[in-house]
Amino acid sequence: QVRLVESGGGLVQTGDSLTLSCVASGDTICIGDMGWYRQAPGKERELVASFSYSGITHYGGSVQGRFSVSRDKGKSTMYLQMNSLEPEDTGVYYCNGERDGPAFCSKWVDREVWGQGTPVTVSS
Repeated sequence: QVRLVESGGGLVQTGDSLTLSCVASGDTICIGDMGWYRQAPGKERELVASFSYSGITHYGGSVQGRFSVSRDKGKSTMYLQMNSLEPEDTGVYYCNGERDGPAFCSKWVDREVWGQGTPVTVSS
């Protein structure tokens, strides 16, 4: 099993910065690509940023140039540095991990693993 736990959310003002963390535990060898998603009230969950196991990053259009995603060398912790926050960035931020790794992973780990989410509120 793999567990993802996010932290770092909170209430900030427009223009402030926050850093979110996502820590993977358990069979972390079974996690390949990871990403940050967010869900605003009344809206669908959307991709914010992703960091592939090989190191390729991708950003959603609205956060390009303001957010930066990274992973530690052990690849079990992922960060999201958020700068110049706007009220439109408000939402619950979720960490996502896609199953990869040795064959046994398919027996013990879901194809996608999600954290419980951490809320971010940006006031104007």
